[in-house]
Amino acid sequence: MGTNVRGRWLWRWRRSPLRRRSDVAEAWVVLVTTAVMVVGGPAAGVLAGSAVDEALRQERAERYRVPAVLLEHAPAAPPTGDGTDTDQVRTHVRWTAPDGAVQTGSALVHEGRRAGTTTPVWVDGRGRLVPAPPTEEQVATRASLAGASAAAGVAAVALAGRGVVRWRLDRGRAREWERAWAEVEPRWSRHL
Repeated sequence: MGTNVRGRWLWRWRRSPLRRRSDVAEAWVVLVTTAVMVVGGPAAGVLAGSAVDEALRQERAERYRVPAVLLEHAPAAPPTGDGTDTDQVRTHVRWTAPDGAVQTGSALVHEGRRAGTTTPVWVDGRGRLVPAPPTEEQVATRASLAGASAAAGVAAVALAGRGVVRWRLDRGRAREWERAWAEVEPRWSRHL
């Protein structure tokens, strides 16, 4: 059975009077597609995952958690449209930037907090309010998803390219059959 299976896969590479140029071209397309999927897909996945991981870790390194003082009472959070409650609301706060400058702005804080209490906020190197950086788990998840998406994208492009080439080869083979039949059919018709 092993020889038979191997023979089916390698028939396009062997010399044969029945082998067409399109068969050899299709064999090369299959070989290149396989190589792209086996080597290119994982390589693209590793590169994309590493790039996303590095970018998110850089983002984590550039954000600082600082204490902020609420300048007003935090109201109760309104219910969301999907029936779940969020416990954070936007309110005005004051904080000290890394350069020592006092800043004010609007930040998300837990509902019901009283004016004058402190709450942690995230700032960038210039002292501007920014969203909290992704957690270690979020970094790992996003990097993994980016890597998997890149690998799947390379595989999809390779398979789509193979499909287009095979479609064109099949069209060429159909035209060859039509020409060959146009030559043979009149001779066969005379015998009937």
